Amino acid sequence: MTEYSVHEPTFNGTTDDDWSAPEEKDFDTNDLSDIASHFVLSSSGFDDPDRYTDLTLPVVGPDGQLNKHAVETAYSGAHSVERVDDIDDDTKSDAKDVLSDLADNFDDLDVND
Repeated sequence: MTEYSVHEPTFNGTTDDDWSAPEEKDFDTNDLSDIASHFVLSSSGFDDPDRYTDLTLPVVGPDGQLNKHAVETAYSGAHSVERVDDIDDDTKSDAKDVLSDLADNFDDLDVND
């Protein structure tokens, strides 16, 4: 089973703009530790991830904005924590807790089961 790290991403505002997961080229930096701060899960850590593909569940866009639709999708959508392969139940629960906390930044978003 893959050992994922979970953390609460940093952001500088919120948005409910349309969302599509960012690609590595969308960021203005090549520093993967900076890019990692936009994601909830990493299979190789957040301080110095091995590669971009180790990062999972992006919720903060390259502009630094926490995206409402990204949080919703990461919690229960087609690209959610529920769909992450090879993740243990405790890590899945921790990720859902982080996403639930992030959802509190939006008055009209309730992701709790």
